[in-house]
Amino acid sequence: MPIKRYGAEKSGAGGQNLPFARAVEAGGWLYVSGQVAMKDGEIVGTGIIEQTHLTIKNLIAILEEAGYGLEHVVRCGVWLDDPRDFWSFNAVYKSYFGEHPPARACVQSHMMVDCKVEIECVAYKGP
Repeated sequence: MPIKRYGAEKSGAGGQNLPFARAVEAGGWLYVSGQVAMKDGEIVGTGIIEQTHLTIKNLIAILEEAGYGLEHVVRCGVWLDDPRDFWSFNAVYKSYFGEHPPARACVQSHMMVDCKVEIECVAYKGP
């Protein structure tokens, strides 16, 4: 079973090469690295709603690059900087995943970059 890596050659904030791929595909499974509200190497937006929209759009872009969609997502991991943002985050999240949400874990955590939310996902598309 071949393993395909997406975006391992891309740069992160400040033009630094990051030591991980944006996504890795193996056997119909796609593992998408944690995404934040980053555009052109910089965190954008100051509120949870704006940052959640951009974070999910970044996830969607990686999924689509690999030939997957939100309908293939089976699990998400979510980190929120501030637990008070939980309900606002959930409203935006639901607008993307609708009536068929994936399994999910959501925790509070201090972020490695100055953002309010980070989301990773695992998607599956059978042969």
